[in-house]
Amino acid sequence: MDVIVVGAGPAGMMAAIKAAEAGHRVTIYEKNEKAGKKLFITGKGRCNLTNASDTDTFIRNVVTNERFLYSAVSEYNQSDVMSDFESSGLRLKVERGQRVFPVSDHSSDVIRTLEKRLSQLSVKFIYNTGVTGLIVENISDAEPESASEEGIRHMDISTGKKSGKKSGKKQKTPRRIVRGIEVGNRSYTADMVILATGGNSYQSTGSTGDGYRMLEKLGIDIKQPRPCLVPIETVETCCRDMMGLSLKNVTLEVRYTDSSKTDSKSTIVCGPEMGEMLFTHFGVSGPLVLSASSYISKDAYTKDRSLSDYRLYINLKPALDEQTLDSRLLRIYSESPNKEFKNSYDKLLPRLMIPVMVEYTGINPEKKLSEITRLERHRVIECLRSFELRVKDLRDFNEAIVTGGGVSVKEINPKSMELKSIKGLRVAGELIDCDALTGGFNLQIAWSTGYVAGTAEG
Repeated sequence: MDVIVVGAGPAGMMAAIKAAEAGHRVTIYEKNEKAGKKLFITGKGRCNLTNASDTDTFIRNVVTNERFLYSAVSEYNQSDVMSDFESSGLRLKVERGQRVFPVSDHSSDVIRTLEKRLSQLSVKFIYNTGVTGLIVENISDAEPESASEEGIRHMDISTGKKSGKKSGKKQKTPRRIVRGIEVGNRSYTADMVILATGGNSYQSTGSTGDGYRMLEKLGIDIKQPRPCLVPIETVETCCRDMMGLSLKNVTLEVRYTDSSKTDSKSTIVCGPEMGEMLFTHFGVSGPLVLSASSYISKDAYTKDRSLSDYRLYINLKPALDEQTLDSRLLRIYSESPNKEFKNSYDKLLPRLMIPVMVEYTGINPEKKLSEITRLERHRVIECLRSFELRVKDLRDFNEAIVTGGGVSVKEINPKSMELKSIKGLRVAGELIDCDALTGGFNLQIAWSTGYVAGTAEG
C-alpha cells in the first residue's frame, strides 16, 4: 500500500518505520524543516525515551484513558522499545525511577537512530510541508468494503462540514474511506493516512493543533485540548518570596472542595505523593506539581469544576508523625526558652521559608518559646504537615510538557488506531486523548500507538 504519515515526531516516525517494515511504500509529510523537533527538547535535551518498568506500572502512570492503551502497550511495550533502539545501535541506560536515556545523554542520537532506520527502509521525507486537508469519500452501500465511483463525496478539510446534524436521536455514522491528503491546492493519494500531528504543547515545535482541526471538520469528536504536566499558579503571593527554593522529600496532596456548597466535604484528587517541588514567582513547579497538574486538569475538565476550588497540601516533614514532631518541638522550645518564635525554625525549615511559615501560623513572631501554648504548638505542627496553597490557574500550553484531550478514544479502534468511521485513517501519539505522568510514559504512548498504527492490517 501507499501510506502517508503526517508528522515526523516519535509516533509518526515509529508508525512509518513499522509500515515500511511491513512492505508498504511510506512518505512522511512534516511541516518543520527537520524531524523530531519536539523530541529534541524532551527530558531537557536528554530524551527520557521510555520507562524500564512493567506494563502494570505503565498503566498506573497513565492519567487519562489507561484502559484504551492496554492493547497497544501489549503489542509494543517498554522492553520492545528498548530492544528496537539498541538493535539499531543506540546504547541506553536506566536511571532513577526506571527512566531510560541514551548513554550519550543527547536526544539528537535518538532522532538520528530513527532517521537512519527510516533511510534504510527507503521512507521518503517531505519537509517544510504542512498538510491542510484530507480527501475522504463515502463508501457505497452496494460495495461495503471498497469505494465506488457512484455517490462518492470529496471533502476538503479547509471547507468541509460535519456529516449530519446533532439531534436527540443518535444518527448513524456514514461509512467513509480516506483517499489521501491535501497540501494547499494540491492533492496526494494514499491507501492509508496516519495522522501523528501532536497536541498543542510547545507550539514553537509545530504542535499547533492541526490534527484536531482536520478531524473535527470531519465530525470526529475532539475532547477539549488542555495543558498537562504544567506548573501551577497559586493565589498566595508568598511563593514569590520563596522563589527558587527547591523542596525535596516532601509529599503533595490535592483536594477539591465545592465552594458553592457550605456543607461540601473535601475529596482527594491525587496524592499524597513524595518527591520534589519548586517555588516560583507565580506559584509552584517541579515533578510533584507537574504530576498534580495533570490530575487537576482532568478532574476539572471532566467534572466541570472551577480551578479555584482545588487546594495543594504540602507535608514538609512526612518522615515524622504528629507525636514525633511534637516531641521535637518541645525539645527545641525547652532548649531555648527565651528565643523568639520567629527564630525557632532554623533547624526545621530552609531559610527562605521561615518568615512565610511564621506568618502562616498566625503566632506573634516576638513571642518567647517558653510562652507558646499547647494549642499554638499544634498549630505549628499542622502547618508543617499540611502547608496549604490555593490553586489560581494552570500555566498555559507554552509551558505544558504534554497536551490532555484530543481525539476521543471512542472514535478509535484500539487494535489498529484506525478511526471507526473512516476506513484507512489512523491516529497516533499525543493527538489521542491519552496522557501520562513524567518518567518516559508519554513517549511510550507515542511509540506504542505509532507501532500499532503502522503494523495493524487494514
